[in-house]
Amino acid sequence: MPALLHILDELTERRDLPDDALGQLLACRDSQLQEVLHARARCVAVERFGRKVYVRGLVEWSNVCRNDCLYCGIRASNSAISRYTLTAEEILACAERIHQEGIGTIVLQAGEHPAHALSLVPVVAEIKRKWPNLTVTLGLGELPFSTYAALRKAGAERYLLRHETANPAHYARLHPASMPLKHRLECLSELRRLGFQTGMGMMVGSPFQRIEDLVADIRLIQRFRPEMIGIGPFVPQHDTPLGAYPPGDPALTLNLYSILRIMLPDALIPSTTALATLLPDGCSRGILAGANVVMPYFTPARQREAYKLYERKASGQLSAIRKELAAIGYQSC
Repeated sequence: MPALLHILDELTERRDLPDDALGQLLACRDSQLQEVLHARARCVAVERFGRKVYVRGLVEWSNVCRNDCLYCGIRASNSAISRYTLTAEEILACAERIHQEGIGTIVLQAGEHPAHALSLVPVVAEIKRKWPNLTVTLGLGELPFSTYAALRKAGAERYLLRHETANPAHYARLHPASMPLKHRLECLSELRRLGFQTGMGMMVGSPFQRIEDLVADIRLIQRFRPEMIGIGPFVPQHDTPLGAYPPGDPALTLNLYSILRIMLPDALIPSTTALATLLPDGCSRGILAGANVVMPYFTPARQREAYKLYERKASGQLSAIRKELAAIGYQSC
């Protein structure tokens, strides 16, 4: 532990570490040292943001996807789920509920489908017309650059596109050959060029992943410096080719939250639903490890069950999240 504590001191002072030291800290399972790591990250977050957690209203507006990612429950070849796409009126009703709750951001998430994404352009414009102060965040995958431009012009301000893994060989084992990592990174660069605030991130404990891969993820995030970093443990879905693999390690996920909070103090880091799926108190554990964003669901109940990215997805209800945050002395904003 003394050697690891020295590494943690170096991280706290320099906000960086050599690769081998990063790997050692990531792999740490000493509960006392982990608590020190989380406490230092928590102090950084409180210094920057106070005891406030940003709430984003999440709407999963379509589970139709053209891709066949090996880990994802809404992959194109999964015939075991019912497909849906919310109408413009349904999306606007969700936006109104989010606005009425005093939440400042709507996140529209969907499977990758370029035609559907293009149809969202007038919906984004209508959201901005009705609620000018409601920030629109999108998570629609890899799209034609012209569609990104149209969505940006309509008023969308943020775009979330997790890179999943910075190792091209590892990426190829999780995705079909038609989806090279190179193109995903090009999409992230184009989104930034268009003026979007961008979010990237990865699954923790995905099949075939090594600690060295996570170090490479951290380096990619350092170079790109996204406004948001989305990290969650891998949670298997039984109707996928990788459904028999074990879930990712929540402790490793929490270590990553803390390390990235210390390295990038101003980043928005969600305490993800995937973490809350594996840990009953995952939402608050993430916040106490340095996260500062939560994303409760506003997807209509009849469609939520069909958005099965993975198994046993946590409820993500706003009232429960607010109660959990209040219990640890934090306030949603």
